[in-house]
Amino acid sequence: MYMVTSAQMRELDRRTIEEIGIPSAALMENAGRAIAEEVIRLCRERNMSRQVDEARGSFLERELRGSIRGDEALELEQPGREHWLILAGKGNNGGDGLVAARYLREAGVGVTVVYALPPEQLQGDGALQRDAAARLGIPLLVHGRDAVDYAACTGIVDALLGTGAHGEPRGAYADMIAAANASGRMIVSADIPSGVDADTGEVSQPCIAARLTVCLAFLKRGLTQYPGAEAAGEVVVRSIGIPSELCGQQEGLAYLLTEGTLRGRLRVDAARRRSPDGHKGTYGHVLVAAGSPRMSGAGLLCSRAALRAGSGLVTWALPAPLLPHMAGAAPEIMLAPAAEGDWDAASATSVLQLAESRDVIAIGPGLGRFEKDGEWLRRIWEQSQCPLVVDADALNMLADRTDLSAWKTRRADTVLTPHPGEMARLAGLSTKEIQRDRIGAAVKYATVNRVTLVLKGARTIIAAPDGSAYVNMTGNAGMATGGSGDVLTGIIAGLLAQGLTGLQAAAYGVYLHGLAGETAAARRGHMSSLIAGDLIEAL
Repeated sequence: MYMVTSAQMRELDRRTIEEIGIPSAALMENAGRAIAEEVIRLCRERNMSRQVDEARGSFLERELRGSIRGDEALELEQPGREHWLILAGKGNNGGDGLVAARYLREAGVGVTVVYALPPEQLQGDGALQRDAAARLGIPLLVHGRDAVDYAACTGIVDALLGTGAHGEPRGAYADMIAAANASGRMIVSADIPSGVDADTGEVSQPCIAARLTVCLAFLKRGLTQYPGAEAAGEVVVRSIGIPSELCGQQEGLAYLLTEGTLRGRLRVDAARRRSPDGHKGTYGHVLVAAGSPRMSGAGLLCSRAALRAGSGLVTWALPAPLLPHMAGAAPEIMLAPAAEGDWDAASATSVLQLAESRDVIAIGPGLGRFEKDGEWLRRIWEQSQCPLVVDADALNMLADRTDLSAWKTRRADTVLTPHPGEMARLAGLSTKEIQRDRIGAAVKYATVNRVTLVLKGARTIIAAPDGSAYVNMTGNAGMATGGSGDVLTGIIAGLLAQGLTGLQAAAYGVYLHGLAGETAAARRGHMSSLIAGDLIEAL
C-alpha cells in the first residue's frame, strides 16, 4: 500500500486533473461519497441494525440472488434516528464534507453544516457544494454567529483542516476542534484528523480525537506514526479515482509493510524458497560478534534468533572468558573465542578471519565499549566482504566516528538497526527531533550513507538507500523489553545468510519479529509478561 506526503498528494491531484482529465469536482464528489458511506456503516453498527440483518438473513440469501438491489452503502434500516454535524473548513476538505452531507441526507441522516468561516469565503468546487447544500435545504450555520449544540448530535464529521494545513489551529478552527472533542460524540475525520501533520504524525493542540479516519486516495504518512496514529483511531483508505500508477511514478515513496508488499514489491516469498535437496550449508552461515562478561545473554539471543530465522549454521564469536559459561547453553550454536579477555582493537583480526568462511556478520549486541572501538568497527566495515548487520554498542561506535562518509564504500549490504536514542546519536540530533519525523530521519540517513536503516519503535521504519521506506504494523507494546532488539538483529542476519538482500531481510525480519510478538502474547494471554526469549520460540 502506497503512503504519500502532502506534497506528493498535491502533485497526484494536479496530474489527475491536468493530465488524465478527471475534473476536480468529480474527485470531490467521490471523496464525499466515501466519507458518507463510512459514516453510514458506523450508524448501522451503533443502531444495532445488525440484529435486523440477522433476522432477515435467510430471506436475503434466498430471495436476492440475481435480483435488483439498491445502493446499500447509502441506505439505513432506520432512517431519522441519526443527526450529524458536518464541521467544514474553507478548503477542499470542507468541500468533501459538504458532499458527504448531501449523501447522508439522502440516506435519511439528519445533517447540519457548521462553517468555521463565513461560507461566502469558499471558492471553486467548495462554493459549488455550498450552493448545492443550500438548495437542498441543509441547515448551514457559522461558528461564532449561530448557536451550535455539539452534544445534541449523534456524531460529527471533521472536515475542517486537510493535509495541507501546518501549524497550530487557531481561532474558529481551534474552538471547533475543542468543542467536538468535548462533546463526547463519535468523530469521523475526512482524510486526516484536524491538527495532525500529514507527513510526520505530529499533533497540534488542540487536535481532533477521531473514532474513524476516512483517508482519501492514498494513505498519508502521518497516519502511521504516533501520536497522529492514535488521534486517527481506525483508518480506512478509500479510492476517489486517482490512478494508482501515477502514485507508483513518484520518487521517494513510502509503503505500508504488509504480506502483500513482501510478496509483491519485495518478492521475499520467492527469495526464501528452500530446495528439496538443500543442506545446512545451502542456507547460510551467520557469524555473531557479540556479548561481554556483563551482557552475555545478548549474543545468545542474537545467535538463537538467527537459527530460528532459518540460517543453516551460526557461529558466535565471543570473549574467551565466556566460553565455559555459554558452552551447552544452545548446543546448535558453534562458539569461537575472538578475544582473550574483553573485546579490544586487536580482536577485529579474529572476527575478520572467522568471517572469511561465513555469509553474514551481526555485530553489536552486548559488546560494551572499549579502547579504540571505533577503529575496531572501521576495520570490520571496510575489510569484510559479506553483508553486515550493526546494532547496539556497534552503533554507538559508529556514532562516535564523524568520518563515516570517508570509509570505503562496502560492496555488500549493510543494515543498521538503531532505536530512537541510537538514531539521534548517529544523526547528530536529539531524540525528540528524530521522533518528530521518523520517516524523514531514517530516509535521510539511509540515502546519505548508502545503508539500509531500521529505525525501531512503535511502527518500525525500514529505509533503503534509494530513498524508499516501509512502515511496519506488526507487533505490540509487550515487545518493549530487554533483548528484543538482539532478537531482531539475529533474525535479519539469518535472512541475509539465506540470500535475501539487505532491504528484503530488514523488511521481512521486522515483519516476522512483530508477528512473533503477537503470537507470543496470544500464547501467554497478555503482552505485559513477554520476554525476548518468547519471541524466538514464536518464530
